[in-house]
Amino acid sequence: MTASLEQLRRCHFAVDLGAARTRVYVKGAGLVVDQPSVAAVNTRTGALIAVGDFAEKMTGRTPDYIRVVRPVSGGTVVDIEMAQRMLRHLLGDKIRRSLRRKPILRAAACTPHDADPLAQRAAIETLVGLGARRVELVDTLIAAAVGCGLPVERPEATMVLVCGAAATQVAVLSLGSIVNAVRIPVGGEAVDHAIVQHLRHQHELMLPSQSVRPLQLALSGNGLTASGPASTEIHGRDVATGLARSVQVDTAAVRDAIQTPLTAVLDGIGKVLRDCPPDLVADLADRGIMMVGGSALLPGFDQMLRQATGMPVHIAERPEVCAVEGLGAMLEGRIEPLALDPITD
Repeated sequence: MTASLEQLRRCHFAVDLGAARTRVYVKGAGLVVDQPSVAAVNTRTGALIAVGDFAEKMTGRTPDYIRVVRPVSGGTVVDIEMAQRMLRHLLGDKIRRSLRRKPILRAAACTPHDADPLAQRAAIETLVGLGARRVELVDTLIAAAVGCGLPVERPEATMVLVCGAAATQVAVLSLGSIVNAVRIPVGGEAVDHAIVQHLRHQHELMLPSQSVRPLQLALSGNGLTASGPASTEIHGRDVATGLARSVQVDTAAVRDAIQTPLTAVLDGIGKVLRDCPPDLVADLADRGIMMVGGSALLPGFDQMLRQATGMPVHIAERPEVCAVEGLGAMLEGRIEPLALDPITD
């Protein structure tokens, strides 16, 4: 981390290409883009019709010749050309003109922990297509830990849980580096799928795509916790007749349905702790776990982790933007590495 900080300070903008949302931080301007990673394309002409929020609203509502695509999956760019086109439109002409004035445009990007060389290359190619002459890659775990204010450069242990749409990453950090980490292929989308399957099997109800998100599943406030309302009304389509129908859903049953995918996250936390040195685990008993990422806001998730691990669990102040804010802090030079000078004899 010490060596890369110097390189990061020279970068002009940073991109967090997530499966759910794309965020762009421009040096000196702050967070300028925070939009869904979605694009709508006319398949007849190849023209880009919409990106971001508007494209996401079109999901499941388009005619045959309009296709809604997601160029990022699991934190990895799967369609480089479409990701470039989406980013160009999200940035807009004004920001792109200001970036083009830089003599040597440098960029930074988040990559998932243990991303393979192909995934790293895809992220680099995407930003090179926007005009970047050099691209620095930063592990999402370190960027998120910096963004939520954890003292990652100190010799004490800190534990961060990045809850993404497609995967969850768990890591113990110390001295600005990852001591031990694991990537679990379970995220917010797995929770969505568990809820959809529960409603389909138990109530023979299909949800519209815009209502799948468990946080949009209403459950007003703390609905997915034991202290929330006992039931809530859900509108959807009857599986047998295809007609619109409303049902009263038991929130306790929904809570049980999402326990299965979330159990894999608990297994991942246990694996990271088992493979950590005892001294670092002792630090974590006091400091606990910091949750970041959009899925960290799933009601009752932190309470479940607290009960299962017996450790303090905290949710970052703005968990969904921690990774890009961490990149921004590195770009602006707000992070000072711990100086480890060699001892001379």
